[in-house]
Amino acid sequence: MIELDLLTTHADRAYPVLASLVTPRPIAWVTTLNEDGTVNAAPFSFFNVFGDDPPLVIFAPGDRDDGTAKDTARNCARTGEFVVNVVDDALAEVMVRTSASLPYGISETEREALETAASASIAPPRIAAAPAALECRVHEIQRIGGNRLVLGIVHRVQIREEYWDATTLRVQSSRLHPLGRMAVPNWYCRTHELFEILRPA
Repeated sequence: MIELDLLTTHADRAYPVLASLVTPRPIAWVTTLNEDGTVNAAPFSFFNVFGDDPPLVIFAPGDRDDGTAKDTARNCARTGEFVVNVVDDALAEVMVRTSASLPYGISETEREALETAASASIAPPRIAAAPAALECRVHEIQRIGGNRLVLGIVHRVQIREEYWDATTLRVQSSRLHPLGRMAVPNWYCRTHELFEILRPA
């Protein structure tokens, strides 16, 4: 085994090592509102759900190279609201394009001609083509070293009818296939091949 010390000797390799080993990661394609009311859209794969009482999601927008907050983090701190849009195959290319570093205030949804739809409980809209979206309010933003963590409470979920089983009140995982993030910088995975293992009673 090769041993890496991510706090000292190999600290500069922490991101690529962890981002290549902790996989696949779900992708939060986050929409927020810029100061002028335009829509910012950016994907983050340091993201997951961390509880259901209350429904809690966390994502880490990190900082720009100069140490300033990314647009999404600025908008979350200012407005206290964001939407997590689920990404499927059809949205993969445009989602990646919205990861480009642009000057603050440039709207990725306008630049990429992404149609948005109004949220039910918050001001930022969702991406209309996304198969599902989580409408969130910021619970808090934490700084741990160089990490910036946005903790959000999910207030509403929007999901396309074809992915919802109205009888069991469950998402139909056999139909919904979100993309996953793999090794940096350019690797992703599809979730079409599923298998089931029953958990012990």
